[in-house]
Amino acid sequence: MNWSIFGVLPRARASRSTVRVPRQGAGRAVHRLAPAGVALLAAWMVAFAGGCGAKKREITELQRKEAELLVAEANFAITLRDWARAEGLFVKATNLTPDEGAYWTSLGAMRMRLGHKAAAKTAYERAVKAYQEEIAADKTKSDVEPWLRQVYVLALLGRVSEGRALLDRAARQFPTNREVRAFIDGKQLDAMLAEPLFKQEAL
Repeated sequence: MNWSIFGVLPRARASRSTVRVPRQGAGRAVHRLAPAGVALLAAWMVAFAGGCGAKKREITELQRKEAELLVAEANFAITLRDWARAEGLFVKATNLTPDEGAYWTSLGAMRMRLGHKAAAKTAYERAVKAYQEEIAADKTKSDVEPWLRQVYVLALLGRVSEGRALLDRAARQFPTNREVRAFIDGKQLDAMLAEPLFKQEAL
């Protein structure tokens, strides 16, 4: 699995028009991250706070495509180091598809670039919640991506011990998964924490 903090695109979805409740933007580890823009780390990587009885918010395929176009534009802005424009575009994308965790993660990264730490923390937390809900909604218990992406965002939040605990849980949940084994055996979390580019985006 390759990803970067920037240039995120959701992975192809099965036809699905509704967001799982209580999804909050962080989620869709389900996406593939396009390598456009500033690559942060090449080997790692919403729920609406809906109260009881909250109606599901429908997200159309048209909205998802529009969000992807906004993210592509944001990626181009990143290549120009126009963090403010990229941040605004990621805001629009998360408004359209609040269940896309990668969009929230990139929004947080842009806010860190702009020095807006409190807002970045909010975006990263939205990403964590979405990944959590994606894991909970995975009835087959076969999708490892949201686990590893959540580890990544927890590290960005400075909650490294939680990330390690989640990684241990992933190892138990996916005992034969090669990605999980490679992540753990290759000490990729420790390598990520030492990356200068990662440190720029972490709280």
